[in-house]
Amino acid sequence: MQIFFDLEDLRYLDWSKTRHSSGTAGTLLKAQEIINGRKVYYKLSRFDTRKGIIGHECVNEIIADRLLTSLGIEHLDYELVHALILIQGEEYETYICRSYDYKKAGEKKIALDAFYEVMAEPGESSLDFCKRQGWLEYIYNMFTIDYLILNRDRHGANIEVLKDIEGNIRLAPLFDQGLSLLYDTREPEKLTKKELLEDIKVMDFIGSGYTFENLSLIPQKKMLKLPSNKKEIITSLFDGIDDSIMKKGYCDKICEMISERWKLYEVLRNKK
Repeated sequence: MQIFFDLEDLRYLDWSKTRHSSGTAGTLLKAQEIINGRKVYYKLSRFDTRKGIIGHECVNEIIADRLLTSLGIEHLDYELVHALILIQGEEYETYICRSYDYKKAGEKKIALDAFYEVMAEPGESSLDFCKRQGWLEYIYNMFTIDYLILNRDRHGANIEVLKDIEGNIRLAPLFDQGLSLLYDTREPEKLTKKELLEDIKVMDFIGSGYTFENLSLIPQKKMLKLPSNKKEIITSLFDGIDDSIMKKGYCDKICEMISERWKLYEVLRNKK
C-alpha cells in the first residue's frame, strides 16, 4: 500500500500482456520481471492507443489495499509507483501498480473456476463448493469488500487456488480490485448518493451478480464487524494521494461512496 513518489525508469518493461477492461473503453496492460529470483508484477490503468492513459484503476487498487488492511482481510499488497514507461514507442510518466508473487516455494496456482470445473460435484453451486472446501470465511469477507468498493470484476480467474507439493490447497490472498469504485465515471461530482449506492450488475463467479444481494448470503453471525473508527480509516485511505495522482473530485466522491456503503452495511448487519 506504499506510494513511491520518486520517478523510476521502467521503460524496459514489456507491456505486451493485455486484456480488455469490463465494458469500458481502453485496455488493461500488464508486465512482469524477475528480481532476485522472485516474480514482480506491474499493472497499468486503462490505456487507449490514441488518448494514452485514461483510467485510475491503479489508484483504486491502493485504496482497496488500504481498506482491506484496515478491515483485517488477507490480501495481496500493492505498491503505487511513479514510473516512466514505454508503450508502442511512446513514453508516459504515470503511476502504476507493483506487486510480488504470493506463492510459497513449491506451490502452483490454478484459477478457481478451472478448479471448480474439475472438482465440483454434479449440480453443486460455486458457493456450495467453497463451503465444502472450508472457504466460507474467505468468501464472506470477499463479499464484504466487493460491496464496499463495488468491485465489478470478481470473475473465476480473479480468485486463485494454490496447491503445494504435498497436495494441500488454499485460496490465494484477495487480489485485483482495481475495477471498482468510480473507475468508469467521467464526472464524479455529479453523482448522487443514490447513484453511489446503486447495486449494478457485476461479474462475479460466486454469488448473485450483485454485490449488495451477495451480502444476504452471509449469515448474520458471520458478517464482518467493521471497526468503529470509520471516519479515521476512510480518511487514511487517501494519504499521499494528491492531485497529480488522482483528482480531488474523484477522491471526495470515492470517500463519500465508501462511507455510505459502510453505513448501509452496518444497518444490514444490525438488522439480521
